[in-house]
Amino acid sequence: MSGLLALLDDVAGIAKIAAASVDDVASQAVKAGSKAAGALIDDAAVTPKYVHGFAASRELPIIWRIAKGSLKNKLLYLLPVGLLLSSFAPWLIPPLLMLGGAYLCFEGAEKIWHWLFPSDHHEVFPEDKPGDPAHLEEEKAQGAIKTDFILSAEIMTIALAAIPPSNFWMEAATLATVGVMITVIVYGAVALIVKADDVGLFLAENGNLGLTRSLGRGIVKVMPWLMKVLTIVGTAAMLWVGGSIIVHGMEQLGFSWLGHHIHDAAVYLGHQVSESYEGAVEWIATAAMDGVLGLALGMLLIPLATNVIVPVWTKVTGKSPAEGH
Repeated sequence: MSGLLALLDDVAGIAKIAAASVDDVASQAVKAGSKAAGALIDDAAVTPKYVHGFAASRELPIIWRIAKGSLKNKLLYLLPVGLLLSSFAPWLIPPLLMLGGAYLCFEGAEKIWHWLFPSDHHEVFPEDKPGDPAHLEEEKAQGAIKTDFILSAEIMTIALAAIPPSNFWMEAATLATVGVMITVIVYGAVALIVKADDVGLFLAENGNLGLTRSLGRGIVKVMPWLMKVLTIVGTAAMLWVGGSIIVHGMEQLGFSWLGHHIHDAAVYLGHQVSESYEGAVEWIATAAMDGVLGLALGMLLIPLATNVIVPVWTKVTGKSPAEGH
């Protein structure tokens, strides 16, 4: 009996350790995932365009297909690469993180550039383009998965850099949790956004109560504005996160003067208000300065990408980077 009690006590101890490890993984995953807010919001803002023009019955299957591709990107490709870097070449993580931050800055600045100087370019959607619907669906889904790979690489690199030093399996579990959690959040939100119009239309046409029908009409009217707000918030978040990554990357590489100036300016502004608002003002000021830095860097990268990177890529691969998107 004493041996059985000792065994049960050992099992209970192991269970407590396992539960604590699960809590640690979940806690670290939430913290690491929150650092990737800019890329996450952009992912949710970008993806709905890939189901534009398809029959309503095909929207959720396409989103599910893209979500599975995103999960594959994160867990089968990016997770092992991230763990290898963390184990054998951790010095590569800050430069790669800065590269991802620069890409976020470029994406955000490019959106603002197109808002300020709209071109005559018209994106071709499925209803504009002849062909087999199944082939068009395949083409759009593959384009979305390719775009997701870039955004997922940013998310996983940011998350990896945010995870406190720990053992290999803890890092693997945390990164896997981040990958699954963010995929569920992003594509769950995308599914809700894409189907909200249909739900609103159904309520407006079939609601038994006047209040229900009014709610449906309100949803239909609000959705275009929600998409605009989501795009604006996503762009601002990309510039803020991208600029912040660049600043922290420079500090890790030994160039801390820019980060010190931003910190000192934010502290000065915080001291201009009452103590209860000081922390909020410092955070807003830091985020704003990081965002301005991100916008400036992104604007500098636009001509580089347009005149150098895209032509070289097209010459080497035989196709434009935007092809299939």
